Amino acid sequence: MDIGDEVIIKIVETKNDLKQFVDLQYKLYMGDPGWVPPLRSDQLKYVAGVGNYLNQAGPSIKLLARKNGEVVGRLLVGINEELNHDKGLKAGYLSLFESIDDEMISYKLLDYAEVWLKGKGMDHMKGPFSLPGGDDNRGFLLDNFKDPTMIMNTYNKSYYPRMFENYGFEKYHDVFAYISDSGNENIKRYEKLVPYAMERNHFTVDKIRLKEIQLEMKDVKEIIEKAMPKEWLDFVPPNDEEIQLIAKQLVPYADPDLIYIARSLKGEPIGFNIALPDYNEVLSKMNGRLFPFGIFKFLYYRRRIKGLRFFVLFVVPEYRNKGVSSAIYYHIFKSAVEKGYTHVEGSTIWDYNEPMKLDIEKYGGKIYKTYRIYTKKINK
Repeated sequence: MDIGDEVIIKIVETKNDLKQFVDLQYKLYMGDPGWVPPLRSDQLKYVAGVGNYLNQAGPSIKLLARKNGEVVGRLLVGINEELNHDKGLKAGYLSLFESIDDEMISYKLLDYAEVWLKGKGMDHMKGPFSLPGGDDNRGFLLDNFKDPTMIMNTYNKSYYPRMFENYGFEKYHDVFAYISDSGNENIKRYEKLVPYAMERNHFTVDKIRLKEIQLEMKDVKEIIEKAMPKEWLDFVPPNDEEIQLIAKQLVPYADPDLIYIARSLKGEPIGFNIALPDYNEVLSKMNGRLFPFGIFKFLYYRRRIKGLRFFVLFVVPEYRNKGVSSAIYYHIFKSAVEKGYTHVEGSTIWDYNEPMKLDIEKYGGKIYKTYRIYTKKINK
């Protein structure tokens, strides 16, 4: 039983606990114009490890903070054992932090996380991060709380960074969201440059074949294995199971006109991207529920989506200076304009990823949101 103003931390164990873990964000953000409520049914699956690699990556716990009998905070703490082994780290990750504006709550949650991770032999903790195998919920938004959040991106209360910093966290890295619109004049100069680069450097750019998604994802996996820099401490190439998971997630929402794979004339995969329509434009009309009437809103509004989010682009090293990334950008932009999309967000781009930043800026993209990831050494 909660006593007075005491903050009680509880590990999520029951279905009701899990429901309370999910419900907190709806209580905290309801009425906030910058937040787009995800489907509750999807969130329950997501935090349970369905559709991501949470339960396979290593141990994790979900925490609830209660005060006067009410849930007022939450946090997921975990260890990505494959990543730690591959990079020689002893790191724990933090995700899905939420709290009312009371630093005692954040301290209690983070204290519990630190003790738990120290007991597992970890020497530092970092976050907020995506759940393993994901590309969402990364970092705390530092600015621009006005523009709506795009699909699978982060929104949070403006006081969250202060809570982490006052606890002793320091900046680890910033990640950026870039914005560009269909009136971008920079694209016109690529109309002749891209075909020339493709002919000179002997490669093609083709739309992804969703009906052959298993074959396509084999090529995607090969590209990532060759292209992902080993010095990226927070990423390892996906294994076969993760690739299949990505494929399963991709097919229901993908627009094949927005996803491309580049290949040499010999058929070797050399580059790819993932971009998705901004389904948050639809979710914003549904109040977190698909039934009884949300399904009709979904079907109606999905045809009227105007934005898209560009997630990733990888090019193998030997083709990085041969116009492959420019060709992929150009094909996406051309398709997006033809289909009536008016703007694109490129996110989240890490502050050290200079080639990606330069590519986006060449196409007229401008940073419009900044997210911060934190790190803290665990006291011995």
